[in-house]
Amino acid sequence: MSKIALSLFVTGHTASSERAIVNLKRICDERSAVQCEIRIVDVTENPQEAEELQILATPMLVREAPLPLRRVIGDLSDMEKVFEALELHELRVSAK
Repeated sequence: MSKIALSLFVTGHTASSERAIVNLKRICDERSAVQCEIRIVDVTENPQEAEELQILATPMLVREAPLPLRRVIGDLSDMEKVFEALELHELRVSAK
């Protein structure tokens, strides 16, 4: 089974941040071929980590593994764009 490490950078408990968290969990739950390791990082509590990864907008999802890093900005509501940006299409389980 493939494994990917995802970090979702948010700013507090805004509506956009909450939507991104829900959408990310839904995306990972629907990927039986992919094991997701999810970290939620609040940039107000961890500004150094956000600076190190050059997080300029939130919510931002960063695929940290496998390399190279991939980034998606927004609430992750467009699953197709998230799959494309994270290069998950080859791992996607086809509906039968």
